[in-house]
Amino acid sequence: MAEDTLTLELDGHQVQISHPEKQYWPEEDITKKDLVLYYQSMADVILPYLQDRPESLLRHPNGISKPGFFQKDAGDQAPDWVQTTSIKAESTGKDVDYIVCQNKATLAYLNNLGCIQLNPWNSTLQNLHKPTYLVLDLDPGENTYDEVVETALVAKQVLDELEIPVYVKTSGATGMHLYVPLGAKWPFEQVKELAFALAQRVHEQLPDLTSLERSPKERRNQIYIDFLQNAIAQTVAAPYCVRPRAGAPVSTPLLWKEVKTGLHPSQFTIQNVPQRVKELGDPFLPVLGKGIDVPASLKKLKK
Repeated sequence: MAEDTLTLELDGHQVQISHPEKQYWPEEDITKKDLVLYYQSMADVILPYLQDRPESLLRHPNGISKPGFFQKDAGDQAPDWVQTTSIKAESTGKDVDYIVCQNKATLAYLNNLGCIQLNPWNSTLQNLHKPTYLVLDLDPGENTYDEVVETALVAKQVLDELEIPVYVKTSGATGMHLYVPLGAKWPFEQVKELAFALAQRVHEQLPDLTSLERSPKERRNQIYIDFLQNAIAQTVAAPYCVRPRAGAPVSTPLLWKEVKTGLHPSQFTIQNVPQRVKELGDPFLPVLGKGIDVPASLKKLKK
């Protein structure tokens, strides 16, 4: 390691990490190197959620105290061993070369660019128009986290009654993410219809606490049940990814018995999540497994 460069040998490639001692979380004294080592220690757990998925890059090359920016195109700088895929953007009609994170080397390369948070698509290259999972994003306004917990538990009850399996993780920020496995069998349009119907059912149970209104002005003290993430090219922070926020919180899969009063996303950080996974394993993995029958679930909901 030279003072301003760390070279990692990963997957047969030399990956250069520039300025490894740069403070990414100055308050917590967490460096770029610490971020890289976290992701390498967690790679076997994280990579299944990233592989074969286009990645929308959110970069914070100067750490969390400076504004980040989104970058979709890989650009000309990516080494030839980094897999990219060209997809025509629906909004502009232009081809975008997305990075696809297939291995530890690419993971380190992304971290070196300043990607603290990882944003994979909900679908894979094999089935771009059929998502692997459905997502409901519980996005609070001026709410307590206990109110987010309350909403998640009502959602769990609704899905249990419909015999739909659902898995939960902290967003790593202020909210919570609920995932339903789909097995990449159903098109986004149908999945979004189901997500909307589920969101409506939860909102009916908690009409004062929740909202289906996207605009924050319209829902100051309400939790937005965001069902619109279920569209091609939409992304949600990956399981076990770090968020560019104070404390270096991690978007952490939970057991449902942990979803109770007193829970808070700040309890799960870059410092303690690796040990948690060693002890607990990954309770989120079924999200990538056998999916539900979406038309059958819609039929049940409409009864």
